[in-house]
Amino acid sequence: MSAKFASIQEAMASGETLVLAHRGAMASAPMNTLAAFELALEQGADGIELDVQRSGDGHAVIMHDFSVDATTDGSGPVAEKSLSELQDLDAGGWFSSDFTGEGIPSLDQVFASLGDRTLFNVEIKSGSDGSGNVEEQVAACVRRFSLQNRVVISSFDPTVLLNFRLLMPKVMIGFLYDPKLPSKYYIPLRKLSHEARHPRHDMVDEAYMRWARENDYYVNTWTVNELERAVELRRLGVNAIISDDPKMLVDALSS
Repeated sequence: MSAKFASIQEAMASGETLVLAHRGAMASAPMNTLAAFELALEQGADGIELDVQRSGDGHAVIMHDFSVDATTDGSGPVAEKSLSELQDLDAGGWFSSDFTGEGIPSLDQVFASLGDRTLFNVEIKSGSDGSGNVEEQVAACVRRFSLQNRVVISSFDPTVLLNFRLLMPKVMIGFLYDPKLPSKYYIPLRKLSHEARHPRHDMVDEAYMRWARENDYYVNTWTVNELERAVELRRLGVNAIISDDPKMLVDALSS
């Protein structure tokens, strides 16, 4: 199965409201695993949102928290474990015994498995000990799989996005934020050329969308799990909605 859109640029400019699966179909499968990503595609999601950070030995790995405690049978910081050590952990059993043995994938494994079958919103995590150079690892992986036109790179940290822009100037960038984002992050944001804004959904209204259009930003919003809000956001004209339950949104927005 190939993706509906040939590129992220085509998808964002299509006029459709895209459904992006938050850490995969995390309402129905363990987050940030290949099982969750595959299920999201089966459910009709247009793309996958996932979290990337750096392992202790320099690999881009898919994990939201900076420690493995909450979503695996292990403990300790991600940045202090090698890729091999991380992949020895069970990242599925905490969710359901049906997923026991599901592993922590690397970004390489995700791209190898899903390839041109979908679009990707890659959120680069920042703030973890030893997370330096994750931008370089992500850029190398995107280049290795020739997915420059199928990804949008997002982060709460504009400095991370500035670093990535220097590495891959033509890859779409999205600034991720909510009302509580510290003011210090807005200083480097002034230097950042970017195509998309990724606000928390309760920041989006008519005035916000008018401002975004005036400034030529795509708007990809998170995390929406209520049907009425999803329909309202489509009416407002957002480009993409990130949800824990992509099937629910696909069904609602296709009617």
